Amino acid sequence: MKTLVSIALLIMTQLAAGTARAQSVKKPVRVGVAGLVHSHVHWILGRAKQGDIEIVGIAEPNRGLAERFLKQHNLPMSLVYPTLEEMIEKTRPEAVTDFGRIIDHLRTVQVCAPKGIHVMVEKPLAVSLDHARQMETLARKHNIHLLTNYETTWYGSNHRAYALVNGEKALGDIRKIVVHDGHQGPKEIGVNNEFLEWLTDPVLNGAGALFDFGCYGANLATWLLKGQRPLTVTAVTQQIKPDIYPKVDDEATIILTYPKAQAVIQASWNWPFSRKDMEVYGQTGYVFTLDGKRMRLRLKDDKTEQTAEAAQSEAPAPDPFAYLASVVRNETKSTDDLSSLQVNLIVMEILDAARRSAKENRPIALK
Repeated sequence: MKTLVSIALLIMTQLAAGTARAQSVKKPVRVGVAGLVHSHVHWILGRAKQGDIEIVGIAEPNRGLAERFLKQHNLPMSLVYPTLEEMIEKTRPEAVTDFGRIIDHLRTVQVCAPKGIHVMVEKPLAVSLDHARQMETLARKHNIHLLTNYETTWYGSNHRAYALVNGEKALGDIRKIVVHDGHQGPKEIGVNNEFLEWLTDPVLNGAGALFDFGCYGANLATWLLKGQRPLTVTAVTQQIKPDIYPKVDDEATIILTYPKAQAVIQASWNWPFSRKDMEVYGQTGYVFTLDGKRMRLRLKDDKTEQTAEAAQSEAPAPDPFAYLASVVRNETKSTDDLSSLQVNLIVMEILDAARRSAKENRPIALK
């Protein structure tokens, strides 16, 4: 009798283990790519297969561009469709990542949302606050996730800084945030022509450096201040290189005022080197994020400044596509994080007001 009981228990244990293994093997999230004209698309095209996502189709009317990029990443041209609608009809993606022009983000959501397809766009969310609000309405009506991807979201240093400020309260209340983002200029660093064409168009991109890199600082400041909207937005833009960028600004500074803090966002296509770094000053200390890992900080009882390194694992995921898969599977809730719709609607309020401020040469109060 004991032997039969033991055998039964062994069988039950093996069955349970088999069920657990089956549950742990998840099907990859079926992802479509909308557009190839944003060079950040190399991030997903060159991503090694990790089992969390599968590229099932690419919508790109420029056949020559598609051939060039897919050959570079050893991907078959059978993935490519001339329109977003045809790609969706033939491949049935669960989510779409948009690597097109910023002005096309609204149309991508207009096509995807009624079909229940989740969307992740590259930063910023939209070319205007009006577009952003239309996208919000569609996302909420059709109950889809609408995420915005920023490279700096996956920096462990930024998340360690957030923990120091909002978790450990190690700096006291924030008094000033200074964010530097940009590079020597898109043409100077050699972006491809398909990217340069729309990136330097005020209609297709919303602005020049003001939108291209100002969005990073607006995103980080809103997140660090836990969703606060600024009282006022003041922006100054310049065309330091009008011979290269005749239609848009290449230099921008945005100042955000809050009841007890300020944020200064320095967005530029004139830095001597590429940079994405941040300074956060509190009542009793400060923390600087120099890149994705390296940090400098001085807290209340420190006699000198300290250096530190943050692990990438401090970030919510190793990259945007792992995060997208987690959100689509309802393993992660995107409510007030850097990618969330809630935070990025405030980012669009800031960018929209900054564009107006620069044009009208005055601070803009947010209603």
